[in-house]
This record gives sequence, structure tokens and C-alpha cells, in this order.
Amino acid sequence: MTNQKTAILIFANSAQQERIVKPFRKSADLFGTLNKQTLTKVKKTGLPYFHFSEKEQVGNTFGERYVHAIQSVYNKGFDTIITLGNDTPHLQSRHILETARKLQNNPVVLGPSKDGGYYMMGLRKSHFDASLFLKLPWQTSNLNRRISLLFRSKNIQIEWLEILTDIDSISDVKVLLNSFRKLSCRLKKILCSLLISEKILFELAPIHFQKTLQKTPFNKGSPSIASYQNI
Repeated sequence: MTNQKTAILIFANSAQQERIVKPFRKSADLFGTLNKQTLTKVKKTGLPYFHFSEKEQVGNTFGERYVHAIQSVYNKGFDTIITLGNDTPHLQSRHILETARKLQNNPVVLGPSKDGGYYMMGLRKSHFDASLFLKLPWQTSNLNRRISLLFRSKNIQIEWLEILTDIDSISDVKVLLNSFRKLSCRLKKILCSLLISEKILFELAPIHFQKTLQKTPFNKGSPSIASYQNI
């Protein structure tokens, strides 16, 4: 039985906001579908949850908004929280419940993503330090390593989940479509359409722009922070 003092934090913008900040076509359809599917999976766990879209987020940077959301959920009386976004299609209810179970015996649970970040984090309130979290390199490929070093420096052991793929770039879309893991028919259709539209754009673009298009990641909502203080 999972601890009912555990809450889920969905930290994800609305589809309308994603349409503005994501520099690729069909972003509203894609993230509208992902938001609905994420909410469905969260509800299946039976755990209390809170969704912080751009309307509820407070702060100038991603890190500030994320840390504020985490603290807000703790302030509601929960001992542990499980944070997740909307850009990991293969995330399932079982991953969330597994995290909740692991939190009963472990202070930190992380689900690493292939881009160097994480798609889900389970964390006890007693191990959350807002000032240190604000210094982490959010939205960079160095996040997973830095957060691991942070907890290791405090002799806190991390319990790891399996690695999953976030949607950050066109290459991630290809990985998801080529994966043997199941995707809903609607999501697969949107991803295929996105891949086709980006391929057409690539073929029509001047040759000196094509390499840039191949490497351009999808923005996760706020500008990446250029520099950070060492932890």
C-alpha cells in the first residue's frame, strides 16, 4: 500500500502555451495529447495530484518555477512528492506507483532520461533544499550528473528507475517511433505527422540551414540558464 502522504506534481504547460514556446509544427496537438495521457496515467495511481501549468508557476526561470512548485506541494502537508512532466510518452502508471513504493524506504528516486536529465523524481521533504536546487543546471544535459553529485555529497543514496526518452528533438521522435514500446494510435499519428512535416521543411531549407535544423532541440519552456554556481 502506498503512502497517502505522497502527492504527484505534474509540472507541465498547457497545450496553448506549448504552441508558443515549442519551435516546431503541431506542438499544440502533440502536447495537448500528451497532457491528457499524462493526466489519465496519474489518475490511475489513486494518489493526490497537482498540476502546475504556466498559470500556477511562479518565477523568472525554469528552476525558480519548478522549485516554487515543489515547495508549494510540500506546504500542503505532504511528506513526499513525485514530480513529472508531459514529454515522456512511455511513462506509465506503474512507473509512478513503483516510485511511490520505493519512497517508503528511499529518500530519493530518479527516472533518468536519455538526454541527461530526468523524467520523474520522487523526493522526501526532509531531503529538499530549495537553495541548492536553484543552483542545478536545469534544462541541460548535465542535470542528471549534477543532481547525483549533490545527493552523493550529502551521503544520500539514489534509487534509480529505468531510462526513458523525452521528446526534446526530432531525433527523439525517431527513437520513439522506432521503439518496440507501445504508443497510443493518436500519439503515433501525431509523431509521424510531425516527422513528415519536419522532413519536408528540412528538404526545402537552404543547405546551410539543414545542419542547424537537425540539431535544434525543442525548448522546454524557458531559456536555458547560461551559467550556474558550483554546488
